[in-house]
Amino acid sequence: MSNVIRIALLLISSLAWAQKPLPPPGIPVPAEERAPLEAELARLREVTATLKSSPYYNDVAVIERAVASALKYNEFYLPAEFSRAHDLLAYAMERAERLAAGTAPWTRAKGLVPLGYQSKLDDSLQPYGLVVPPSYSPDVPRKWRLDVWLHGRGDTLSELAFLWQRLNQTGEFTPRDTIVLHLYGRYCNASKFAGEVDMLEALADVKRRYAIDENRILVRGFSMGGASTWHLGSHFADLFAVAAPGAGFAETAQYQKMTPETLKAMPLWERQLFHWYDATDYAANFYQLPLVAYSGEKDKQIQAAQIMGKMLEGEGLTLTHVIGPNTEHKYHPEAKVEISERVDALADRGRQPVPRKLRLVTYTLRYNRMRWLELTGLESHWDRARVEAEIRDPGFFTLRTENVSSFRLNFAPGQYPFDTEVKPTVTINGTPIRMPRGANTDLSWSADFHREGIQWVAGPAKAALAKRPGLQGPIDDAFLSRFLFVRPTGQAKDLQLAAWSASEMDRAIKRWRGIFRGEVRIKDDTQVTEADIAESNLILWGDAGSNQLIARIHDQLPLKAEAGQALVMVYPNPLAPTRYIVLNSGFTFREDSDSTNSRQVPILPDWALVDLTTPPNSHWPGKVLRAGFFDESWKVKP
Repeated sequence: MSNVIRIALLLISSLAWAQKPLPPPGIPVPAEERAPLEAELARLREVTATLKSSPYYNDVAVIERAVASALKYNEFYLPAEFSRAHDLLAYAMERAERLAAGTAPWTRAKGLVPLGYQSKLDDSLQPYGLVVPPSYSPDVPRKWRLDVWLHGRGDTLSELAFLWQRLNQTGEFTPRDTIVLHLYGRYCNASKFAGEVDMLEALADVKRRYAIDENRILVRGFSMGGASTWHLGSHFADLFAVAAPGAGFAETAQYQKMTPETLKAMPLWERQLFHWYDATDYAANFYQLPLVAYSGEKDKQIQAAQIMGKMLEGEGLTLTHVIGPNTEHKYHPEAKVEISERVDALADRGRQPVPRKLRLVTYTLRYNRMRWLELTGLESHWDRARVEAEIRDPGFFTLRTENVSSFRLNFAPGQYPFDTEVKPTVTINGTPIRMPRGANTDLSWSADFHREGIQWVAGPAKAALAKRPGLQGPIDDAFLSRFLFVRPTGQAKDLQLAAWSASEMDRAIKRWRGIFRGEVRIKDDTQVTEADIAESNLILWGDAGSNQLIARIHDQLPLKAEAGQALVMVYPNPLAPTRYIVLNSGFTFREDSDSTNSRQVPILPDWALVDLTTPPNSHWPGKVLRAGFFDESWKVKP
């Protein structure tokens, strides 16, 4: 078969990727609706163009972007959304005019307040909504409880639809004297990947605007939002005072009714990557986080609480599980009352600032913290790592570790648990280490520890190149921090690879916009600056012939592809060792995962060699010949 025919087949196959488009196509926009909407957008843009230096610019521009995106990408799903778009633009224009006059009254408002922030991932403007209680006053010095609410699945929940909701619906729970943060979560992903980052970024933006009590932040949600709560609660247990998931899913294999034969047929790395988001694997972390689960008695999603209950029993914990009698997929009114009573009591108690005992379980350094404990190295990623730690008076810490190669004890100012002059003893797996100093004068204290052979010693590990928090792979991890697509402009050495890479890049751009609601930042390889290299993960497309950046680092990469193959890989950037490079890949789950959020998990590990003679499909970028994880020193495993 000639290269020309192969290239044509690749391009034709790209047309057959989608099984269930996500988001789905919208309804036609009549000319009599489109013209006035575009005219209103133009007038709004004239005003907002003068406001970019304002700290509240995003609160206007995020609404403008929502309506513009619905028009551009055919994302009107109901005739009523045309009038809603007009209403949103009028609301944004009122804000813009107030801002131009030097005021921003919504920053002091009570009730429903839609807002926006600019994401560090891709510079996109992302919406969120607040429900501000009647008791709120910016002039009264107090810290506020904050409930993070995570919405259910909505394939047609565009930014326009979400912002309209946030102006018209208070939501399931509005506790007294509580600000409720409604996350958009970058659409429909159960708070995974960019949705997870959305939680962290929106939370930071709310803290910038309001005095939030760090020890009374709760995470709650229902249906897909319940799944989000299981995930965020188990992976970020140290952030929250309470987790209250309703329904949802907690893992992939059993929820999807995968048989042993199905699982055995999967590549090992694909099964191992279930450990990224399966909350069941992180159940021990609820030792720190009070948990109130809800299910309808007749809801099939009761499975999530049931399987989590079994995993918690293995930790000696008993799940508080409120069940709505004779109820399907919704809250029972009496159950809502009970949930509120339990959750409010726990919120009043608040998060313990310095717990005396900790449990931390993880499979990746992406999730490496539990209050005063930070894991900085694992012996083997995607195997379970576990630490049990305790503060013991007078002046002793004890830790039991599994699959951990280094860690840090880190107490913020005012949190050192002993008297200032106490020089603690840290006992790790039975080995005592006497520390040479106690707390600083602000009662902060930190110390690093690492393994040398079988012996634990004080001090940070000295490996020149090692997996560490935020630089541990796999490929999808590169899209959880700021990234830049680098487009090739040179002459490819391999035309077959060039056609495949161009097709995959086009797919990745469209998928990022559709699934994670942002516009990919793209530069030609000739235009990438040293600042770009320093601040962004570089997603490099093409080969050493066509892409100047690949050519610069080609000899420093641990793997090479042969003719007829593509190398897909994540690796520390040799030009900026605290950042990633990725070769020829976007995020790795593909269109066959779009019908259920429980399947939105990575399908490729740190690297893969792809056969270019096999066209891509809705699950794979082509036939995967070999794939695997690098070891903890970023070397190819034997």
